[in-house]
Amino acid sequence: MSVLRNIRPWAGQVLGHSRVLGHGTQGHLGGRPVPLAATASGARFRQRSSVASVNLPPAKTGRAASQDERREFVSVFPDVVRDLSEIGTHSDIPEAQKWYAKILQYNAVGGKMNRGLAVGLSYKLLAKPEDITPENMRHAHILGWCIELLQSFFLVADDIIDGSEMRRGRPAWYRKDNLGLSAFNDAILLEAGIYKLLHQHFRDEPYYLDVLELFHEMTLKTALGQCLDLMSCPAGARPVLSKFTMERYDAIVKYKTAYYSFYLPVALAMYMAGIRNTDNVRVADITDRELHRQARTILVEMGHFFQVQDDYLDCFGDPSVTGKVGTDIAEGKCTWLSVVALQRATPAQRALMEQHYGNPEEESVNKVRALYKELGLPATYRAYEDSTSSMIRVHIQQISRGLNHNVFFKFLDKIHKRSS
Repeated sequence: MSVLRNIRPWAGQVLGHSRVLGHGTQGHLGGRPVPLAATASGARFRQRSSVASVNLPPAKTGRAASQDERREFVSVFPDVVRDLSEIGTHSDIPEAQKWYAKILQYNAVGGKMNRGLAVGLSYKLLAKPEDITPENMRHAHILGWCIELLQSFFLVADDIIDGSEMRRGRPAWYRKDNLGLSAFNDAILLEAGIYKLLHQHFRDEPYYLDVLELFHEMTLKTALGQCLDLMSCPAGARPVLSKFTMERYDAIVKYKTAYYSFYLPVALAMYMAGIRNTDNVRVADITDRELHRQARTILVEMGHFFQVQDDYLDCFGDPSVTGKVGTDIAEGKCTWLSVVALQRATPAQRALMEQHYGNPEEESVNKVRALYKELGLPATYRAYEDSTSSMIRVHIQQISRGLNHNVFFKFLDKIHKRSS
């Protein structure tokens, strides 16, 4: 497994944006690769896993999707696996097809599935009542699973890049059975499955080209965001703290997390509902293209909100709740916490950051976390969370004319005061 020490980063994710108290967002794919001797020598980070949350806001107990909606979505997954791994599709390579099924069953399930569920939930709020048929809902769920495949593709690559030990409370895929770098090919298979599903189920739909181009666009944007993130901490080098500005962070978050996590599910539902990115006039002289712009603006803002939360939970969250031990400090990632800390730091405090940020040693991680507390970042985060949630609610009311506001409020309710 020591071969992972020399990995060059390559994958990416998407982000959001917002300008309250200064913030940015960073997606799941992340910083420079850290030697497994440092990150995966388990003892250090397992010790950190016992650290309790520091004044975390209460978990949001409600779910955006009901249990019935979740069951309906999950019930489609076996068909997705069959569509992608059926022996009859490539009868001359049954061993590879069986392996494909194993990849899907380990990596595509086990998370909260919020992105995938959001397609069907949004479609119900956007489509005409007579169009909400079992067949159309199944199509919405298949598009949702396409997003989950995209997410799985990003996460498998991300864990290799970061040298992460755990994912969703289980060993990261590349660590299972000592797969190592061969897991990169499995990540590619996850992405390729998206386009097989789209062709198989949507090639005769009027919005087929729309969704095909959207998935390609979201993948590119996410990879560009990852690229920018990785340039803030080059492989094998110390993080470049002079690049840790709020402007850079905002750009990273927008591209690496917000687009694919928030805009993509709603845009797919809009296409299914007949709201295509055209100049067709719909309501009060507002075109469908303008409705997409409005939705994108609000949803990217939410994505930024989500990523700031993610950064905070990586440092101060309880791994038994989040499902993953935080590694942002050890890996030297450009996060909201690090950017705000550098904005506030005295020369002596900045020197401490220069010395310890990006060092995987437990002592260094603890020093940086203690500095964050000293600078009052937990309280700043709580103020940020409340003010940003209120601001987004106002923006929903003011900006999204012509679209059902509940589409956006369901997203916001799901992420406000989350603990994982």
